[in-house]
Amino acid sequence: MITSYLLLFGSAFLAATLLPFYSEVLLFALLREGGDPAALVAVATLGNTLGSVVNWWLGRYLLHFQNRRWFYFKPEQIEKAQRSFQRYGFWSLLFAWLPVGGDALTLIAGIMRVRLSLFLLLVGLGKGLRYISVVYVEQWSPF
Repeated sequence: MITSYLLLFGSAFLAATLLPFYSEVLLFALLREGGDPAALVAVATLGNTLGSVVNWWLGRYLLHFQNRRWFYFKPEQIEKAQRSFQRYGFWSLLFAWLPVGGDALTLIAGIMRVRLSLFLLLVGLGKGLRYISVVYVEQWSPF
């Protein structure tokens, strides 16, 4: 069973980075196999939150490279993202679990220098609630 927890942690971690991964499917399968819901949610939340910290850290140091030729983002894109983040504030980090835009949100939080403690609290809470919802869906699923 420890292998299952490690796979879930790794899947959740990668799903939170800019890589296309989906940990909910693995969580659902492990729940179907009779895994402990509380332990599985804790492992998935920890992995996913730590993966988001990687994005936060990348965002924190990203602008040091903005004058390089290979830099991916245009200044207008960064300014637009910063304006959006300022408009909705740090509370928007509760939505870092969203499949579209959630990873970018954690990167922008690093650029905007959101305190790591606040980042961990809001991102962890949102991601934990998402995994709890998977537990409830699994319990009510006819599959």
